Amino acid sequence: MAKKVKKKNVKAAAKSLPSPFNIYWEKNNYILFGLGLLLIILGFYFMGQGNWDSTSSLVVSPILLFLGFVIVIPASILYRKKSETISGDIAKTEQ
Repeated sequence: MAKKVKKKNVKAAAKSLPSPFNIYWEKNNYILFGLGLLLIILGFYFMGQGNWDSTSSLVVSPILLFLGFVIVIPASILYRKKSETISGDIAKTEQ
């Protein structure tokens, strides 16, 4: 005689698992991202101003673009506040 197979309730299983596609950005991330975009826009603006050998085109613009593309935008993506549960657990163990 064949064994009876228990079927799992699909709806209950789907509700118990949290979605892996959450947005983890907070207000600070959006502010940093906006600052990075502003630096990039200013960098391209200064690149277009003046002659090809002007100081703003050769010095100021690359510095602003570097700060925007390499430092501020990645920092806005990677920045996350430290969780408060860890600090709360440490305070409980010290008492």
